[in-house]
Amino acid sequence: MPVPSTREVTQWLHAWREGEQGALERLTPLVYQELRRLARRYMARQRPGHTLQATALVNEVYLRLVDVRGVAWQDRAHFFAVCAQMMRRILTDFARSRRYLKRGGGAAQVSFEEALAVSRIPPADLVALDDALSALSAIDPRKAQVVELRFFGGLSVEETAEVLKVSPETVMRDWKMAKLWLLRELSGKKQHEP
Repeated sequence: MPVPSTREVTQWLHAWREGEQGALERLTPLVYQELRRLARRYMARQRPGHTLQATALVNEVYLRLVDVRGVAWQDRAHFFAVCAQMMRRILTDFARSRRYLKRGGGAAQVSFEEALAVSRIPPADLVALDDALSALSAIDPRKAQVVELRFFGGLSVEETAEVLKVSPETVMRDWKMAKLWLLRELSGKKQHEP
């Protein structure tokens, strides 16, 4: 299936937002393939032998999207930015639950979706990254969005620029500065942990 045009996806998003019957059914195959492509790109960075497949990550995102109501979808780029945030939440929520269990969290039940979400990044590091990213967001929201879109959403520099409505050069500058800030932040946390 060819990659749908930005205009086509945006039209179906607007129709879905307006409550048009059938818009979601027409939109789903268009965005599902693109989400799988983005998830595969993200999952390519994961450790060998993990149990999460790109399809499972996309399915979890899709299940959460179905429950989303009242979002004023702006365009295709906005839709994929929201999906990147969902991917981040799915992965960090799972990492937090694994960290809790490793610290004697008892026999808490883990949902099927959580059991599938395993990242190359150790759970403690993914949680620390999420915490650092939240701190960066308080200081410079755009730089945090760049990291979220590129790392968790798997978007290219050009796609990230489209979402944020800035130039690719600005994205690259933000990406470099954010990586340096996060590296410094994460290095400091590791030095202070017991």
